[in-house]
Amino acid sequence: MATGNPDWIRLDKALSIEADKGCTNLQGNQYQFNEFLCLNFGQSPPTGTPTSDRRKWQNFAAQYADYSNLSVAQRKTLISQTRQFLYELRKTLETPRELPPPKLPKTTAITDKKASLRPVTLDQSLNNLAEVGYKRGELLKRLGLHTVKDILFYYPRDHIDYARQVAISNLVAGETVTIVGTVKRCNCFTSPKNKKLSIFELILRDHTGHIKLNRFFAGTRFTSRGWQERQKRIYPLGSIVAASGLVKQNRYGITLDNPEIEVLDSVGSSIESLKIGRVLPVYPLTEGVGADLIRKAIIASLEAIKQIRDPLPRVLREQYGLMGLKDAIGNIHFPETPELLAHARRRLVFDEFFYLQLGFLQRRQEQKQVHNSAVFTPQGKLIKQFDDILPFKLTNAQQRVINEILEDLNSVTPMNRLVQGDVGAGKTIVAVFAILAALQSGYQAALMAPTEVLAEQHYRKFIPWFNQLYLPVELLTGSTKKAKREEIHRQLQTGELPLLVGTHALIQDPVNFQKLGLVVIDEQHRFGVQQRAKLLAKGKSPHVLTMTATPIPRTLALTLHGDLDVSQIDELPPGRQAIQTTVLTGKERTQAYDLIRREVAQGRQVYIIFPMIEESEKLDVKAAVEEHKKLSEKVFPDFKIGLLHGRMSSTAKDEVLTAFRDNEYQIIVSTTVIEVGVDVPNATIMLIENAERFGLSQLHQLRGRVGRGSHKSYCLLMSSSKTPDVRQRLTVLEQSQDGFFISEMDLRFRGPGTVLGTRQSGLPDFALASLVEDQEVLELARLAAEKIIVADQTLGSLPSLKKELETRYKKLMGGEILT
Repeated sequence: MATGNPDWIRLDKALSIEADKGCTNLQGNQYQFNEFLCLNFGQSPPTGTPTSDRRKWQNFAAQYADYSNLSVAQRKTLISQTRQFLYELRKTLETPRELPPPKLPKTTAITDKKASLRPVTLDQSLNNLAEVGYKRGELLKRLGLHTVKDILFYYPRDHIDYARQVAISNLVAGETVTIVGTVKRCNCFTSPKNKKLSIFELILRDHTGHIKLNRFFAGTRFTSRGWQERQKRIYPLGSIVAASGLVKQNRYGITLDNPEIEVLDSVGSSIESLKIGRVLPVYPLTEGVGADLIRKAIIASLEAIKQIRDPLPRVLREQYGLMGLKDAIGNIHFPETPELLAHARRRLVFDEFFYLQLGFLQRRQEQKQVHNSAVFTPQGKLIKQFDDILPFKLTNAQQRVINEILEDLNSVTPMNRLVQGDVGAGKTIVAVFAILAALQSGYQAALMAPTEVLAEQHYRKFIPWFNQLYLPVELLTGSTKKAKREEIHRQLQTGELPLLVGTHALIQDPVNFQKLGLVVIDEQHRFGVQQRAKLLAKGKSPHVLTMTATPIPRTLALTLHGDLDVSQIDELPPGRQAIQTTVLTGKERTQAYDLIRREVAQGRQVYIIFPMIEESEKLDVKAAVEEHKKLSEKVFPDFKIGLLHGRMSSTAKDEVLTAFRDNEYQIIVSTTVIEVGVDVPNATIMLIENAERFGLSQLHQLRGRVGRGSHKSYCLLMSSSKTPDVRQRLTVLEQSQDGFFISEMDLRFRGPGTVLGTRQSGLPDFALASLVEDQEVLELARLAAEKIIVADQTLGSLPSLKKELETRYKKLMGGEILT
């Protein structure tokens, strides 16, 4: 028998048989009963035996040596005491004790341990780091990471909190944790169902229970017996192991999903892993660049953090409670606690917002010092005449915004103003006043819209007004005939044509204005930065008026238009009534069709909209065409139904819309091409199919196509989705008609990129900042930037800050202006 490792089963069996046979000191194959006991108790007690039990163990050896001199009663008592002692000792030794928590790693400890003999500098190439090397350094360049500074400022996109150690019995599905336990069993074998899959099993036990962990290795190299045996030798029975991962509940119980595992040197020793027992950074990756490579490169670079200089003045950091930049960089990668991570993230998010706002405000100040724009007369013949022919009274909000615009135009500093207004708020009228101010001052104006439908709608609105003022206006789109296009070009150059309305054709064509003084851009977020800049370049510092019918929350406005003056038309014209909005399921379709029949019977008209299928415009068109056929032949055979989709020619679209306006079609089936630019006061129902596939702001835009007349209007949102989130989103439309509130909710539900619709929206790429979660930090950063610009517009007294601004602002904005 091995020293310190008794054969519990043979001992218990010998004692049991001796007791059953009357304590006669039975003769075994080799020894008598008392001799066998003397041999066992004569050896050292098992490893881990408490001191008091070690004495008892030795006493039993002496008592069994005298066993033959004891009476039967004394023998029975001794055997009973021995069995009880062995039972309790075995229970003590085999029941896991609560293990002290391992010493979790600290960022500073990692830095000190991994620091190379040669000092690491911020400008040093990653290829030159011993831990990275040339080959892996070349891989990191795929992420734009060339130097030590690059990788230190390459922030994690997320963090997984493995720093919290819990007992096995306290594991809760969905949490990320670290457990520490003793290995009770380890096995590694090839899956019987898949010969290319190796399964690693580990059973850990702590003082509260046990858990089975699995890892799976795909590939024939993992199915070799040698590899599997090596895995088992890494985790010997009785060794102490730390494991981190996401807690999952499966049919076999609680486990950790694909855990990270490390064998500890001893109870309470430090965890050496870069993953286990810490708040683990998760980085954006690309093909060929794994997370471990980035973590190793960052750890090798941490030493250089002490060389970073903080551009933010100490007074500003203290005023806003911001962590120092060095500490923030260290703790964003390898935070010592979740609290330090939160402080680090807040500081770095502040930086992202702050430099953007500082750049906006500095540019705004520079714009105000430009004094070469045309000065327009705010009061003049054309504006007075237009005011007189308007058949309605302007709202207070419209008049306020017009006054703000005319004041801007009466200055040598170029206007740069955004007008936000809800659907039907009357932005077009406001734009006309600005255009007339330019025209009566001897300048030309251009209005650019993102789609032909919207450009045509503006053109149609302008024609009756401008005819009464005896002013020519033309439309230039991709569908404009060659002869007409050339005539427009000629009239612009001679100055005969004062106003041109168009689409991207305004910047794609060789369009040359004689004297461009005002640029109006509608739904400006749909244009790319360069597209807007090209139009502005056709004049000499022209005044710029941008408009959007998609109201955006203040956080988005500050991020997109921080250098603009923003006006809001926050009042609808009188007579615009609320549109009754209802979310319907497929089972309630009959009710929707009944309402449509009733409205059409009273002479009203209806829109039926289908969502755009982004993957394929062909499918988008096919769905609309098939539904149009079904509705025409089976559902509403007595009504005339028009069809409108994005693949139709501009002429065909125009014919359908004109027929709908003239009530030749009672129903129009359309894709989202109908979203803007269609004004049919007689339309009272907007039925939107698969409403869950639209954003709230887009649904609100579509809803705005009805309710433009005096009749009660309805918006029906058909959705077959049973997801609670979908129902919650669509309920917002049922409860609110306020575009600004709806946009705020859309931002929270879907995020800014989706709300704005395209990646050309000019939205900066933030590494950490979230416009939804970090609104308070954005407001703080704006306030701090305003204070600094007021104190020193050129930042001459803050050279470090000025240099950082130049680098950051260009990077955030892609080197392009926004407006």
